[in-house]
Amino acid sequence: MSPDHGFDIRARLGDGTPRPRRKRVVLADRRTRKVARIIMELEEQTSVGEVLVRHLVKVQLRSALVLTGVVAAVLLGLPLLFWGVPAIGDLEVLGFRVTWLLLGVLIYPFLVLIGYLCTRNAERHERDFTHMVEQ
Repeated sequence: MSPDHGFDIRARLGDGTPRPRRKRVVLADRRTRKVARIIMELEEQTSVGEVLVRHLVKVQLRSALVLTGVVAAVLLGLPLLFWGVPAIGDLEVLGFRVTWLLLGVLIYPFLVLIGYLCTRNAERHERDFTHMVEQ
């Protein structure tokens, strides 16, 4: 096997026909050009990209502020409720006072739920942003 023929099977078998020239095949996707253009606009911070990103940030911020308001209302509202209506503090469920159950135990699943909702909303907004960019 000579170094100028490499691993060409025809050269090893003694066939003198030249190898056909390799062709590069590229499948064109019409969306690729459009998406590439939008991504370029986003990276270069053109007016279109700026509007799209500003809209995404505004929607994400609004969603986060709403959920923060819900958490603040619950975390501040429960102690105020117990202070305003002291009879609630005397109620017992399964031998535990309701105040301790709500503030010491049930608040953690509530915070996990809020975290899940926040993540789900953020992913939904990002998916909407991606669809808006692809259109």
